[in-house]
Amino acid sequence: MGLSDEKDRIVINVGGTKHQTYRGTLRTLPGTRLSCLAEPDAPSHFDWDDKHEEFFFDRHPAVFAHILNYYRTGKLHCPADVCGPLYEEELAFWGIDETDVEPCCWMTYSQHREAEEALDSFGGGALLDLTSNDDQDPELVTDPGDGVGDEADEMTRRLAQGDSTDIKARGLWGRWQKRMWALFEDPYSSKYARWIALASLFFILVSISTFCLETHEFFNPIVNRTELELVDNVTVEHVYQETETVVYLTYIEGVCVGWFTFEFMMRVIFCPDKMEFMKKALNVIDFVAILPFYLEVGLSGLSSKAAKDVLGFLRVVRFVRILRIFKLTRHFVGLRVLGHTLRASTNEFLLLIIFLALGVLIFATMIYYAERMGADPTDPRASEHTHFKNIPIGFWWAVVTMTTLGYGDMYPQTWSGMLVGALCALSGVLTIAMPVPVIVNNFGMYYSLAMAKQKLPKKKNKHIPRAPQPGSPNYCKSSINSPPTQSGVCIRVTHTPL
Repeated sequence: MGLSDEKDRIVINVGGTKHQTYRGTLRTLPGTRLSCLAEPDAPSHFDWDDKHEEFFFDRHPAVFAHILNYYRTGKLHCPADVCGPLYEEELAFWGIDETDVEPCCWMTYSQHREAEEALDSFGGGALLDLTSNDDQDPELVTDPGDGVGDEADEMTRRLAQGDSTDIKARGLWGRWQKRMWALFEDPYSSKYARWIALASLFFILVSISTFCLETHEFFNPIVNRTELELVDNVTVEHVYQETETVVYLTYIEGVCVGWFTFEFMMRVIFCPDKMEFMKKALNVIDFVAILPFYLEVGLSGLSSKAAKDVLGFLRVVRFVRILRIFKLTRHFVGLRVLGHTLRASTNEFLLLIIFLALGVLIFATMIYYAERMGADPTDPRASEHTHFKNIPIGFWWAVVTMTTLGYGDMYPQTWSGMLVGALCALSGVLTIAMPVPVIVNNFGMYYSLAMAKQKLPKKKNKHIPRAPQPGSPNYCKSSINSPPTQSGVCIRVTHTPL
């Protein structure tokens, strides 16, 4: 019995840590790399040590403990102290499907993918490769002495084209297209791009300030207008008053729109992909915010009634100018963090809206009937002693109460209504408090990723790749997904060059 037990045991040395198990345990998952060790000819296909009678793999020993535990218990758990990509690589090497990870550990395992997507989005696309001397543009390379080239933001330089060979093939136009696109699109590509970004930021703030000042009565004096009307062949003069915005604010807005037009046209001309450019929301906002100004200027000289109606409509839609505030996302990482947080928290926002809608419907109905309980018999509609004349009116009160605003425009006046109001306030606090921590956690995650992206140093050392070694990730990698046979993944290992 003891001899049979010794023959059935197998010793696996992973990264200097020895693990001992039974061959029958490794056979529980056929088709994987460890299952091949249970075959009689395994020593001839893997790194076998005759002296110590053990197999050796130069892999992560801590992760392998969880891998081996999967063979023993049938449950695959993810260690919390190991980075997701490392664990994913180890699973691929040992030939284990990632979908076998237990539900309790799936979020820990898969959260690195969201982090990688966020890092790519904060980086702003492809990075500008400055390692080749032939492709370097002196205008885009900052001087190390000016204090800009030493910053971590230097690594966020973008390619105007996806392929450098394609840029060379286009010749002079390709080079200038890359320079101008980086100049107007990426504030971190060069010091000149930063000057352009500062100018754009200045005009954005001036335009928004002008938009707000136009609504102040100081900048809208009242003027007398004269209108002539023909009545029974007699010309009648009508004098009426209206407000008119001071002209210098219009001139300031015209200068700002001129800069935005120039910036938009330069980005359109030198954009490498026009269709992709027009699909982006920020570019659509730029166009929508610019167009009404030119239409208003073109129609201001016309006297027809239709032109005046269109002009009045354009003055109403001036509010689209405030959308220029979203252009600040190109210059401030915090705004991009907020955008990523809102997109990542869509499910939580929907859950919050559903909770709030249910509470509003329930408590609006309850407050309506609670207030009618103490109604005066001579007042059948109960309109004399309560604000809640119907359930739809109670929707507004329920929203204000559950969100803890409490404007006081509507309030219960009976003891039963006050009881319902107290329950509504308490339920609102609990309802809103539940999804908020998830949203806060998303914001904290994206903010930490954004800060890591900014402070990440540029990699300078280049390592020479070597041929795959036994136990490396690429060693016999193509055979992991091959059909499980007696030799399986092991036969191909012997043909891999060392």
